[in-house]
Amino acid sequence: MAQILAGIGRLGLGIALAGGVVNSALYNVDGGHRAVIFDRFSGVKPNVVGEGTHFLIPWVQKPIIFDVRSRPRNVPVVTGSKDLQNVNITLRILFRPVPENLPKMYSSLGVDYDERVLPSITNEVLKAVVAQFDAGELITQREIVSQRVSEDLTERAAQFGLLLDDISLTHLTFGREFTAAVEMKQVAQQDAEKARFLVEKAEQLKKAAIITAEGDSQAAAMLASAFGKAGEALVELRRLEAAEEIAAVLSRSRNVIYLPPNQNALLQIPS
Repeated sequence: MAQILAGIGRLGLGIALAGGVVNSALYNVDGGHRAVIFDRFSGVKPNVVGEGTHFLIPWVQKPIIFDVRSRPRNVPVVTGSKDLQNVNITLRILFRPVPENLPKMYSSLGVDYDERVLPSITNEVLKAVVAQFDAGELITQREIVSQRVSEDLTERAAQFGLLLDDISLTHLTFGREFTAAVEMKQVAQQDAEKARFLVEKAEQLKKAAIITAEGDSQAAAMLASAFGKAGEALVELRRLEAAEEIAAVLSRSRNVIYLPPNQNALLQIPS
């Protein structure tokens, strides 16, 4: 009985050991990932393992899992423009590795390849591209700058086995001196616009005054011409109007004596 129990115990131990060996010989590669196998005797295997469950030799081989999905990264860079202005630029990059290049990438760069590659090549490309534009052009021609950075950076990243799905300039500012100069320029432009408006307003007022004066002059000339042609008739008309007004006033007054015209009459007032 004791021998049977000992045999069962050895069998259970063997099964447990076998299960542990089998379990250690299996590994999983999740969706959107790839694996590279490191062998203790032969080094990094050239084959890339896809998604699913796979076998390896326990204690001899080790899987290194890579994420091959697009991932974002912000890279800030301080550089100089063509007119020697300090420029602060932040570049947002969506990157992923080329799966076929993972063994070589792991051998030369390691798992943190993005930390080793992206900051250096981004800094290099941005300095080269930004130096071709002055500060004003970086603002007015931002799309052209972004396109050149995208083309050069994509070509540079391909040398390290990286694919760049999207590149965008998310932040672009200048030094304090340049910012202050831009603000002063804007204020000066606003003052110039205000002064031009005042000058145009004065010109319009001047033209209005000239037109008014010309109108008054023409009116005076027309009146003078009218007086010259019919001066006596106008004077007679005014005399008759005045006489009519005087007669109306006298008719409403008391103690008024009317004398016939063209006769000499003596008004005797008793003493």
